[in-house]
Amino acid sequence: MEIIYKTTVRPKTEMIIDLYNSSRISRPTTDHDRIAKMYANSNLIVTAWNEENLVGISRSLTDFCYCCYLSDLAVSEEYKHRGIGKKLIELTKETIGDQAMLLLLAAPAAIDYYPKVGFQKVDNGYIIKRVE
Repeated sequence: MEIIYKTTVRPKTEMIIDLYNSSRISRPTTDHDRIAKMYANSNLIVTAWNEENLVGISRSLTDFCYCCYLSDLAVSEEYKHRGIGKKLIELTKETIGDQAMLLLLAAPAAIDYYPKVGFQKVDNGYIIKRVE
């Protein structure tokens, strides 16, 4: 099985929803239009494919020179623990370059994952939470 990574493909919304559901990431997957809008307004998407099957995705918003917010990282449950998430992060970082920082908000279940793939914990962040 060879995983192919792409930075020039925006998958169909249905494929993204299926991946989110299979990865157990908490996203509004019952709201097709909201997921479509999330991707329409993102400017860096890295995908992982096993043949025609979308098995991983990272979605970011970036200026490509100073900062990049990695807003989604999802890998299908059956493909986890194969380095796909780490590779999606590496390709995101490679695409934004060395001058841009990469930051994210970690889901509680992923808190222990991000230090293992090179992220440092920061204590100087703030948030105004969405209503839903």
